[in-house]
Amino acid sequence: MSEQRSARVLIVDDDPIVAESLAEFMRGEGLGAATAFNGVEALASLEAAEAEGDAFRVVVCDVSLPGMSGIELLRRIVRERPGTAVVMLTGYANVETAVEALRVGAVDYLTKPVVDEELRVALERALRQQALMAENQRLRRQLDGRYSLDGIIGGDHRMRRIFELVEAVAPTRTTVLMTGESGTGKSLIAHAIHHRSPRRDAPFVELSCGSIPETLLESELFGHVKGAFTGAHADKAGRFLAADGGTIFLDEINSASPGMQLKLLRVLQERRFEPVGSTKTVEVDARVVLASNQPLEELVARGQFRQDLYYRINVVKIELPPLRERVGDVPMLAEKFLERYAAEAGRQIAGISAEAMDALRRYPFPGNVRELENVIQRAVVLTKGQTIRLEDLPPHVTGEADAGVLARLATGAGGGDEGEWRPMALEDALREPERRIILRALEANNWNRQKTADDLRINRTTLYKKMKALGIEAGEEAA
Repeated sequence: MSEQRSARVLIVDDDPIVAESLAEFMRGEGLGAATAFNGVEALASLEAAEAEGDAFRVVVCDVSLPGMSGIELLRRIVRERPGTAVVMLTGYANVETAVEALRVGAVDYLTKPVVDEELRVALERALRQQALMAENQRLRRQLDGRYSLDGIIGGDHRMRRIFELVEAVAPTRTTVLMTGESGTGKSLIAHAIHHRSPRRDAPFVELSCGSIPETLLESELFGHVKGAFTGAHADKAGRFLAADGGTIFLDEINSASPGMQLKLLRVLQERRFEPVGSTKTVEVDARVVLASNQPLEELVARGQFRQDLYYRINVVKIELPPLRERVGDVPMLAEKFLERYAAEAGRQIAGISAEAMDALRRYPFPGNVRELENVIQRAVVLTKGQTIRLEDLPPHVTGEADAGVLARLATGAGGGDEGEWRPMALEDALREPERRIILRALEANNWNRQKTADDLRINRTTLYKKMKALGIEAGEEAA
């Protein structure tokens, strides 16, 4: 634990001998250590350490304490100091208590008398998780600072430029055109423009032109009078009138027909229109924000979009980059979604492991920010631990390595002559690669099976079974 020499640990046990013995062990591992003998004293120590700027990173706490129980102390720490990791101890094995402690938020659960190696592994795991929680909090502070605009996240230089454009254009009446792939956040930008404008207290009306049949789009936008067409049983106010005094956001404007484009051009120029079936002109004061998921310049060149309308709406243009071009924003976005969905699920999740975050950075996200949000929501629902790990992500996000293995198997690599393919059961094909991986992990950890199981993200019992099935014995060398 040389990289953690400055870390401090608080031991909470009502037996002074046990507490001091554990403290001595911590000091021998290069950690700072202090003791407390009950829950109230522990909370006071945590508060005092924070006030001095030298907070405890880990608490090792006995389940049985006088007054406030260890589980109640754990709840207080998780609720009030989510950046502190907790390892629970008990003098007797109790599966129900262990499950409750882990459910509340403990990193690990050990039975007394504690084996030094088990305690060492638990401390390493707790320190790793605490570092992950600290990074999570740092990212959240960034989200609330200069990398956020009304909940829109972006540290990339192009996103910061977009934030500046929003700030500049919001107070005006200027028409704004946004372009970008689906899922890049065009609706969020439109909301931000409205929210920061003098129209913020008036309606914000949104319509996706691509989701409305062409025969109904005119009625949706401009309204109709009774009897205007079959099924028009009463007068109906359109979206433009609903947005009077406020903002109307027209998404997928590229899907509007030539006839509809002409009507939109008139509204933008004259701020007036006639409902379907009516000869009465309606004047409207609505700020117009539009978006397209296709390059309008190309549509104009092909004759599929009116040139005069394009020039009329292309006053201030905001181009939203796809997520794959701003990979640096993935961690901040992922943490934001994690915070939201963990809160909705009522779960205490410390953060996202380094391996999982690397996989998120590598994945191209064809569905952009919306897809990342769905991936994190799924992981929050499915994870059984206190962090989002690689196995909590969907296979298509983590499938690059698996695809490489299958490609090598398909070409005969790793078995037989180069390029020669021989049919075999998948279980047999994967046996030798799995054996080599486990052997190398064991050697890297000096045959410490608990540490090896942790690194391979399996439990120790599973590791024992695999070693037996694969014929791995202590002292064997990896090929």
